[in-house]
Amino acid sequence: MTAPARLTLTLARVGEAADLAAFLGRLIRWDKAAVVRLRSAEGEAALGVFGHPPFGGVLAVRTAALAEGGVGAAVDATVSAGQLLDAVPPPEGGELVLPGSVTGPSWAGLLPPRGGWLRVTEVDGDAVRAAAARVIGEFRTRTEELDEAGRTRAGLDALAEELWARPLPGTGLPLRAVHAAHALGFLRGVEDAVLLSAGPWLRLRTALGSVAVRAAAPASGLTVTPA
Repeated sequence: MTAPARLTLTLARVGEAADLAAFLGRLIRWDKAAVVRLRSAEGEAALGVFGHPPFGGVLAVRTAALAEGGVGAAVDATVSAGQLLDAVPPPEGGELVLPGSVTGPSWAGLLPPRGGWLRVTEVDGDAVRAAAARVIGEFRTRTEELDEAGRTRAGLDALAEELWARPLPGTGLPLRAVHAAHALGFLRGVEDAVLLSAGPWLRLRTALGSVAVRAAAPASGLTVTPA
């Protein structure tokens, strides 16, 4: 996975740099050594930026819209999130110079497919935010109810797994993905979200970004339409 040396991209609009910086900043807040996978086809008008927030196998996807002409050469690289953040131009505009590639972790080699996504259903934004608030609130309440013996790392991890393995009502999407979308700011102010599937992958897409999870087997019992 390599990218042309010092490939330079131009973001499409005012505000794109700030949105990309906010996404990278959240990833670094959880892991100062975080990396991101970058992917784009030659001539494509967007750069796909994939991250791995600490939510049990959830991948986060943020696309950065590029100026007319898109990328001049295909991009497929894993880079330091911190170095990419440093390279993000100021809000008023400028060029994004991609940093050099680094050795990536195992998740970077298993990304959601580029195409073949099928629309499962649309989900009201308020309902998704409410589901995130409920599960976060329940985690806090039940954590406070644990006695000292139960408030261990193993105990808290088991509680989190119990809660965030539950599906979003009416879907097969685990609530850990909803929690990740909330924490990354992908649910902020959105009116609706779209649930997509591709083989074993489920993806929650909003106007601000996507989160994707890979199930043990392809989702079944779902009515889907082409995305």
